[in-house]
Formats: sequence, structure tokens, C-alpha cells
Amino acid sequence: MASFCSRLTMSLVLFLLVLGCVNAQLSTDFYYSSCPKLLSTVRSTVQSAISKETRMGASLLRLFFHDCFVNGCDGSILLDDTSSFTGEKNANPNRNSARGYEVIDNIKSAVEKVCPGVVSCADILAIAARDSVQILGGPSWNVKLGRRDSRTASQSAANNGIPAPTSNLNQLISRFSALGLSTKDLVALSGGHTIGQARCTNFRGRIYNESNIDSSFARTRQSSCPRTSGSGDNNLAPLDVQTPTTFDNYYFRNLVQNKGLLHSDQQLFNGGSTDSIVRGYSTNPTSFSSDFVSAIIKMGDISPLTGSKGEIRKNCRRIN
Repeated sequence: MASFCSRLTMSLVLFLLVLGCVNAQLSTDFYYSSCPKLLSTVRSTVQSAISKETRMGASLLRLFFHDCFVNGCDGSILLDDTSSFTGEKNANPNRNSARGYEVIDNIKSAVEKVCPGVVSCADILAIAARDSVQILGGPSWNVKLGRRDSRTASQSAANNGIPAPTSNLNQLISRFSALGLSTKDLVALSGGHTIGQARCTNFRGRIYNESNIDSSFARTRQSSCPRTSGSGDNNLAPLDVQTPTTFDNYYFRNLVQNKGLLHSDQQLFNGGSTDSIVRGYSTNPTSFSSDFVSAIIKMGDISPLTGSKGEIRKNCRRIN
């Protein structure tokens, strides 16, 4: 009887362990023992990249956003196309736009040296996004980790799932809601546009055709973005005209003054349900920082692969 009970207990323990692996959750100390130098390794590489090009911080933050909005935060955006595989890099929202892949490669190489085969590319993206925000003057947070890397990608999901710069407010609210993100999360995460730049092709329609735009601001943008499509399409302009390389609340101050660069930006302050949130963030940077942190942690929880799902890629650009 004792032997039977012992075997039963052992079976129950094994079952619970397996169940725990299957239902593994993200945690802030996931690599505490397996890769103690992870955070410092990532940060030093991100710091170096931003020192060379300040815009890179915004690019790394955007990569994380574009990854999470397509089938969850699984590193799928990092996969290269091959003769037998179509990734997400050439989807409309990413082609000639998403950047920073080489920095992620450099981080992965550095991390592999200190703890080979342990850390996922999906988690590297999450940490790099946090470090970019903090290095550029924004808030910090404890990043939840334990994601594994997808073996698949979806160009069609990227085309349909990442909000377009021409989106109206209802479309934005609907897309964020479908992923479990609230209207406040939408506005707070949009505040990531306090850093970075956009291409002329993405704001041409706004600066020439819309009336809810500061006239002086429109003329300034028109000087480097010709009306004719195909002319100057890749010319850049800062998403935040005041402090384009500092993570602060000036993005929201600009919206209140009708100086949002993208149509989707100004939709957040255009007589709709989000006006009060924008106005609040424009006068209270602490509130914005707090809500941004809550929202990006929430975004990082979108459909992660954990436990035995996915893999730990050796190279972020291809499956093992």
C-alpha cells in the first residue's frame, strides 16, 4: 500500500510539473539563474546602437509593437523570407519602414556568448523596447519574460493586424480591443510616437488634405514632402515636432495644438471619446508614463508562446 501511495504521489507530482510547463507564465525573474547577465548585456548593446543613431530607440520600440500585434509577442517579425517561407518583413506596414533588425542580431550574438541557447528573440525584443524608452528619457519597468520564438510568420496577418496611419478612431479602438487592450491603452501606447520619425508617404494626405491641422505646421511639413506621390516618399519628419529624440509627453501637447503628424495620431484628439485622455496626458507627464508602462506590459502579454511551444532560435532571422 505504501509503495502504491508513493507511486501515486510521484505520478501526481510529475503531472503537476508537466501541467506547469504547459501553462507556464511569464515572469520578471525568468532568466535569474539561467542567464544572470542578460539584462546588462542587452542594455549595453542597445545603448551603443542609440549612441550611434538616436532614432534607433524608436525603431526598436516599434519592432516590439509590430511583433506583438501579429499573432502575439513571438519574434515572428524577425524571420527573413526564404524560397520556401514568407515572413512579415515585406508586409505593407513593415516594408521599407520597420528597422533595427541588425541591432537585434547584435544583441542576440552578445547574449549567446554569455548564455547560449537560453534566451528567445521574442524576449530580447521586449527588453530592447524597455531599454530604448528608458535610455531616451522615459520610464522603466520590470519586463516579464519567458516567451519562446515562433516557427511561423504571417504576412497577411501583418497586413491586416497592424493599424495603418490612415486609421480612424473607431478602427484604432476596435483593433486594440480585439487584442485585449483598452481605449486608454491605445492612447498611452500611441504616446510612443513621442520619439521616432515617419516617411512622407505616410503623412502626405494629412498635410495637404485635412483641415484639423495647424497651418504653419502643415506648411513646414510640405516643404520636405511634395504633394505628388512618388516624389520624396521616403523623406522623414519627426512624429513629435518639439522633442523628437526624448520620450516625454510633448506628443500629446502637439495633438492638442493640431500638430499630429499622422492622420491616426490626430484622430486621438479630434472631438472624440479620447480627447479627455489626450488632454490629461498633455498636462500630466507622470500620468502618461504610468499608463504607458501598464499598457506596454499588457501588450507584452499578448499570446506568448511558453512552456514547450515554439523554440529558442539560435539565429533570430530563421527557425532552427
